[in-house]
Amino acid sequence: MTEEQDKTYNLGFKVDNPDPSLVKNKDQLMDFYKDIISRYPIVSIEDPFDQDDWEAYGQMVQDVGNDVQIVGDDLLVTNPKRIEYAKEHKAANALLLKVNQIGSISEAVTAYLDSHADGWGVMVSHRSGETEDTFIADLAVGLSTGQIKTGAPCRSERVAKYNQLLRIEEYLGRRAYYAGDGFRDS
Repeated sequence: MTEEQDKTYNLGFKVDNPDPSLVKNKDQLMDFYKDIISRYPIVSIEDPFDQDDWEAYGQMVQDVGNDVQIVGDDLLVTNPKRIEYAKEHKAANALLLKVNQIGSISEAVTAYLDSHADGWGVMVSHRSGETEDTFIADLAVGLSTGQIKTGAPCRSERVAKYNQLLRIEEYLGRRAYYAGDGFRDS
């Protein structure tokens, strides 16, 4: 959560009277991320900074991007122009691909191709208010992204996507494989 007026991030924004140490500037937040990355097996962080703080994203990719996937969701909005800008400024190394965010399957595939061409990871994602349509499971497999974001399997629209992945695996048989540690290289 960004506090626009003083360009800080309030990590306690959902708490009444948060501890002042939960309000961090960009450098403090960067240090916070580096600390948790050093202590835990973090492999991916989505939208670590404000969607227009290109400098902070670039610094994050420079500092930890060899080991951690820095995923642009609000930063990139599956938009080829923003993806190109991020590539030029080395402000991300992964795309959160949302078909209905950009508008068409063709545009989403273009966003994937543009991102994948630079060695970025691509995570196909659901949207809030999702239905039980399973297309994103097929898209993730069809593009060989190795990553899908559907949320915890606690609601039917999410379980439907996991079930589709299982059906695809069953159909592919021995041709199916788990990307594992190489998920960014799929």
